Amino acid sequence: MTIASPALLKLLVWLSPAFPVGGYTYSHGLEWAIEDGSVASAADLAAWIADILAHGGGRNDAILFTCAHRAATAGDAGRLVDVVETALAFQPSRERLLETTAQGTAFVRAIRDTYPLAGSDRLYDAVEAARDRFAGDARLAFPWPYPVAVAIAAAGHGVPLAPALAAFLQAFVANIVSAGVRAVPLGQTDGLRLVAGAVDRIAALAELAPGLDLDHLGGATLRADIASMRHETQYTRLFRS
Repeated sequence: MTIASPALLKLLVWLSPAFPVGGYTYSHGLEWAIEDGSVASAADLAAWIADILAHGGGRNDAILFTCAHRAATAGDAGRLVDVVETALAFQPSRERLLETTAQGTAFVRAIRDTYPLAGSDRLYDAVEAARDRFAGDARLAFPWPYPVAVAIAAAGHGVPLAPALAAFLQAFVANIVSAGVRAVPLGQTDGLRLVAGAVDRIAALAELAPGLDLDHLGGATLRADIASMRHETQYTRLFRS
């Protein structure tokens, strides 16, 4: 990709905080960790993010993104259904499920309204046509996991996997840092340092994930997962997860 390629420019728009997916309302369980004192400083938050990227939701999202991008590139709707089902099943709490599906569903709605593309739209339609494989009221919005939704758009619009995945992970980290800046609270400079400090970890995960598949999904960030569960009953909350 060249520095001003149309595909890259689209990606920058889709992963901008201004794109209407509501990412700013989610903390990935961080708000509870701040409440109970697990994350009380920039150093704590840096360690929290490093663990999520290496062993938790960040790693899993990278694998799901990779599998979805490859399936979309191949036009394999059946494989995409498998990735969607697996992504939903691997969410460790009700709020983490809400976090990924609310953002994913909003992303699909926005992308189809503003960046329509026949190939991507056919894949979105084909996966949604398998609605009867999912439990729930058919009148409700289809539960698109966020990494799958973005990966389909990226593949359809010709954004290669490597830059698309790296940009997706950078946006993931930036959103968690943004929550930390507001809730710890941290200064803006500390927030920028945290995002900058995560670059090597993001690049390493973006290089690792293409060599993995759905069989490699899993996690060992138990405190982060429990934090997302505890957040469901937290009395005072700024965030939805």
